[in-house]
Amino acid sequence: MVSTLVWGTGNVGRAAIRAVDAHPALELTAVLVHDPAKAGRDAGDLAGLGRPLGVRATLDVDAALRARPQAVVYAASGDIRPDEALGDITRAVRAGAVVVTPSLYALYDPRDAPPELRARVLEAVAEGGGSLFVSGVDPGWGNDVLPLLVSGLAGTVDVVRCQEIFDYSVYDQEDSVRYLVGMGQPMDYEPPMIAPTVPTMVWGGQVRLIARGLGVRVEEIRESVERRPLDATVSTATMGEFKAGTQGALRFEVRGIVGGEPRIVVEHVTRIHPSCAPDWPATPGQGGAHRVIIEGRPRIEVTVEATDEDGNRAAGGNATAAGRLVNAIEWLAEAGPGLYDALDVPLRPATGKLGRSHS
Repeated sequence: MVSTLVWGTGNVGRAAIRAVDAHPALELTAVLVHDPAKAGRDAGDLAGLGRPLGVRATLDVDAALRARPQAVVYAASGDIRPDEALGDITRAVRAGAVVVTPSLYALYDPRDAPPELRARVLEAVAEGGGSLFVSGVDPGWGNDVLPLLVSGLAGTVDVVRCQEIFDYSVYDQEDSVRYLVGMGQPMDYEPPMIAPTVPTMVWGGQVRLIARGLGVRVEEIRESVERRPLDATVSTATMGEFKAGTQGALRFEVRGIVGGEPRIVVEHVTRIHPSCAPDWPATPGQGGAHRVIIEGRPRIEVTVEATDEDGNRAAGGNATAAGRLVNAIEWLAEAGPGLYDALDVPLRPATGKLGRSHS
């Protein structure tokens, strides 16, 4: 059994606890939290399992790492604290752990990561003998292993398009929705998520991973952005009102140019209400989905809809991100020290899980 620490119990951390508990080769041995109100609570309670797991959350990072967990699922956010997240992650790698995380966008494609960032991780690997794998859903499996898998069904491939289409009213992250993405803000507000070069920083690595998997070279990466206002004020269950005239929908593309043409595209279509930008791509059900489209012969379209935590699709997406990471731990533990990416780490079947109930 691989002793496993889950660091953070937010949207991804809750799902990670459930995934570790369900994995026949992993043992949940510790949970780290930042909020003092969570300290001392049982991991099963924090994860919404409805039963205790016998592991109580702690604030003590030093003690948790001194216990030498073999694996760490780092689920704390790195969006607005990348330096702190990198420090935490390299600390765990130095402690000899297999570390999996969605929190460092620049390391989704470690080969093309900033040299100083890559150097810090490799130093930690050399010093402690741990390893690191960074992945998620989007960025993550929705635009690396899935499109590459589906491309293998095609005779010819002209364009690979990966879409995330989501209704953000189901998200339980008001600060991110309102201020990072800009929903409900005046149309002259500049959301940090779509500031020039930011989409490339977050998703460019995914474009390059797909290109590497297809054996081609990306000549450049281009960005495009569109925004639409709400025609009428809408109300959400968790975040209150979003007023008419403010941003209600956002669409952007990160385009990998191959042979002078956009051949690999990551596209996001985000709304706060289905009535906004009805002419943009949508999904059949409410909430959202991830979609891969292979333009070629034959044309192939695959849509993945995931739900969790009472049918919530945002929670479903988070759970698939956690699943990809947690299910990689056993392979990484066998592979040895290193800095890995999605082309290195196979997407493995749920061996040993079929029929096991953990609710």
